[in-house]
Amino acid sequence: MINFHVLTLFPEMVLNALNTSIIGRAVSNNIITLCATDIRDFSENKHLRVDDYPYGGGAGMVMQPGPVYKAYEHALSYMKSAPRVIYLTPQGKTFDQNMAREFALSGDLIFLCGHYEGIDERVLEEIVTDNVSIGDYVLTGGELAAMVMIDAISRMVPGVLSNDESGEFETFHDNLLEYPQYTRPEEFHGRKVPAVLLSGHHANIEKWRRQQSLLRTKKARPDLFARVKLSDEDNEFLKS
Repeated sequence: MINFHVLTLFPEMVLNALNTSIIGRAVSNNIITLCATDIRDFSENKHLRVDDYPYGGGAGMVMQPGPVYKAYEHALSYMKSAPRVIYLTPQGKTFDQNMAREFALSGDLIFLCGHYEGIDERVLEEIVTDNVSIGDYVLTGGELAAMVMIDAISRMVPGVLSNDESGEFETFHDNLLEYPQYTRPEEFHGRKVPAVLLSGHHANIEKWRRQQSLLRTKKARPDLFARVKLSDEDNEFLKS
């Protein structure tokens, strides 16, 4: 089991989105747990403000360290072991499938979602273990990034996916993009399903799928393709 705890100004946003589909099913089946703590609940003033002007001047507001730390302490009360605390920030290491696998091995994960111009550096230095970004762009807050990560990590947890779903053998497996997929009807707008997929010859089908993944990755993601371990058969195909 893995326990996710999100520190946020918008807990409903996180819980409403994730308590559906595959992740919601995993929560219902007690394979993962999902909690969200409202940082405003630990505000130190009567108006429930958790931000203030930055020292040194500048545009925008900064989240105060006190409410964030108290929310963190509250989350710890739900944890059975020392958690990894992930701060969603453009300055972090870019999230990828390997990181999803790594985080899935953790028993407890806390996601800290910032807003405004960020969070007071002192509390980040004290509690954060991992700075993570989901891409080189700016969002209004960390909630969407946290939800992306939780979805990807959950898929790596045994039991979250059913036998008809795959966590490993899909896009990014072995640094390859997924091969084309087809279903009924056999012909659509004049386009036919590749004959090999109708053959029932499983070895030929797997070979075709591997080749299509190689071609797709080489064309669309040369950065990934550069990391693919090619067999002699792969090299012969790519030369043809």
